[in-house]
Amino acid sequence: MSLTASYERCRRLHAAYGRSYYLATRLLPAWKRRHVHALYGFARYADEIVDSFTMTADRATALDRLATGVAAALAGEPVHDPVLPAFAHTVRSFGIDRGDIDAFLRAMRADLTVTRYDTYDDLLGYMEGSAAVIGTMMLPILEPLPGLETAAREPARRLGLAFQLTNFLRDVAEDFARGRVYLPLEDLVAFGVKEDDLQGPPTGPAVRELLAYEADRARLHYRAALKGVDMLVPSSRPCVRAAYELYGGILESIERAGFDVLPRRIRVPVHRRAAVFARHLLAAAQAGRAERRVTVEVP
Repeated sequence: MSLTASYERCRRLHAAYGRSYYLATRLLPAWKRRHVHALYGFARYADEIVDSFTMTADRATALDRLATGVAAALAGEPVHDPVLPAFAHTVRSFGIDRGDIDAFLRAMRADLTVTRYDTYDDLLGYMEGSAAVIGTMMLPILEPLPGLETAAREPARRLGLAFQLTNFLRDVAEDFARGRVYLPLEDLVAFGVKEDDLQGPPTGPAVRELLAYEADRARLHYRAALKGVDMLVPSSRPCVRAAYELYGGILESIERAGFDVLPRRIRVPVHRRAAVFARHLLAAAQAGRAERRVTVEVP
């Protein structure tokens, strides 16, 4: 597959499965968008391997092939894979930390065998690889201001954690149908929730109280992440602010629904997503024009 075709495949994966973040990426300068699509496409591709195969052995073999393909692509070897050429090109172009990639693949492999987490700390350990490193892998593309590269890593981590916790709250029934519970078991016990209560509907009062408790944890991550926005170059800020508001909007929609998440998948209405995009469009255009006006003086 050609590099151009691989980037297009990643874009299509992003558009199909990551609608909120895909909408936000349209606020980035055009040259950055395809690299964000490449990282999302790779992450989604791995996630689909974990969720789509019906036999553990098949999924493990597929993840082995993916890891082998990643190593080969990053070494500059040709690979017969729809997303790896674009992913490897992006990793090399921005010097993305290979350790983050390894941590992500370990988290995907954990999903094959680990279906419950006893404590919140245990869950955070999983999310470090499945979500926090997505934030830090995105960071070089979004460009921290000079001198703030290290400081910007923690807010990027926390934004990844906030997004994934939001997804966990939204997808409780869907995850349970796959045999997984991403709510800490100690919290289920504390709120008097049995695992079977998570398959609903209806969403019982104890489950709603549990989800409200976990939503407060997500809010803490959102607040910690917010300070990172101004650490980025101006042309990246509208995208991240929009993504922050769109995912935060999912959490707000869950709260407005009284945490009644089991009967259906709660979404942000199209008109609200469009309003968020429109609100940041002018700032994105102005930042892009300012960036293009910058000239380099040749001595």
